[in-house]
Amino acid sequence: MSLKSSNLTETNTYELEVAVDGKVFSEAVDKVFKKQAKKINVPGFRKGKAPRAIIEKMYGEDVFFDDAMQDCYPAALEDAAKEAGVKIVTVTKLEAQEVSIDGFTFKATVVVEPEVEIENYKGIEVEKKSTEVTEEMINEEIEKVRERNSRMVTVEDRSAENGDTVVIDFEGFCDGVAFEGGKAENYNLELGSNSFIPGFEDQLVGHNTDEEFTIDVKFPEEYQAENLKGKDAQFKIKLHEIKKKELPEVDDEFVKDVSEKETLEEYKEEIKETIAKRLEDEAERAIDDKLVEVLLENMKGEIPEAMFDNEVNTMLREFDMRLRSQGMDMTTYLKYTGMEPEAVKQMYKPEAERRVKMRLILEKIVKLENIKPTEEDIDAEYAKLADMYQMDKDKVKEIIPAENLTEDLAVEQAMKFVKDNAVIK
Repeated sequence: MSLKSSNLTETNTYELEVAVDGKVFSEAVDKVFKKQAKKINVPGFRKGKAPRAIIEKMYGEDVFFDDAMQDCYPAALEDAAKEAGVKIVTVTKLEAQEVSIDGFTFKATVVVEPEVEIENYKGIEVEKKSTEVTEEMINEEIEKVRERNSRMVTVEDRSAENGDTVVIDFEGFCDGVAFEGGKAENYNLELGSNSFIPGFEDQLVGHNTDEEFTIDVKFPEEYQAENLKGKDAQFKIKLHEIKKKELPEVDDEFVKDVSEKETLEEYKEEIKETIAKRLEDEAERAIDDKLVEVLLENMKGEIPEAMFDNEVNTMLREFDMRLRSQGMDMTTYLKYTGMEPEAVKQMYKPEAERRVKMRLILEKIVKLENIKPTEEDIDAEYAKLADMYQMDKDKVKEIIPAENLTEDLAVEQAMKFVKDNAVIK
């Protein structure tokens, strides 16, 4: 196979003329014959047993040519693109030219990856967020743990207060008539949570266990039930129980209950380390996000829409695989959400555009900086993937070609290069 000519017809679009030699084409024709012969009936022969020469005499020498050419196109285009120094995004037209058993030529109109320009990717100034751990942060974490380990206890020596949970029966009336959905028994309501309409919870404050009373409220104008919007209402209440949240004391015993540490000081130090790591991770992600933002701003180039469409389709396949791993599929997801397929595509479009642009930018930096992963880098990445997927490393090498892995590693190293050369304040 060889590239006869390569012509730029418009932005990011080439017409490639490609020749497939007789040896390759003859092998493809023979492969098609062996695949299709079993389905062909020829008088005087059992089905699938007629010689190729007889079939070609009956149906013409070119009977297997079309299918053989279809088999040849992918590899021929791949070789031609490499020779032309382009990466094909999509093929918009294929047109066979001269065809014989000695080979054939064809013309392909292809959309290719653009050559983007990237400026000022070295020395990008970024401000790093503070990673200082304060005493207040440590105390907040401890309070969260106290909340998770709290318990509800019954209050018997006072009336209800904001923050308490009360157990009540209630029934609502408008104009003296009970309305649908306005009644419940032994309902647990946290006072001050604003779970009910305005004024309801406030009027429970100050009442005592076993007390029965009536409160007056007004439904909001924007209330969901049409028959209650803006209406005055009365609720009959019976208060069965008042409960409050009891938090554990923060001492060494508390520490032993909630952690592997023995003392409060040890526990605080552990929390400090955890927060410090979290803040550092957040700060690093923020730096990465800022670098990406600047790189995208500094990129110049016209990107084919087909690249964005291809990335959207890739993301949709990934999403469908995740759904299937959870016992669902895309069709069911669309049914439950009421979304149209096109709406889902549009949802992924912005991230797809970002991914495509960043890949092109980093591939350009790889070229500009002559970034080449070492054999040790590649082997280490194979080992990491083998460990991740719990597979033999040699098996991973069979699945993922070294060329693809090298390209991905180079792109990762390009991003690291940008970060290493940034001015982080």
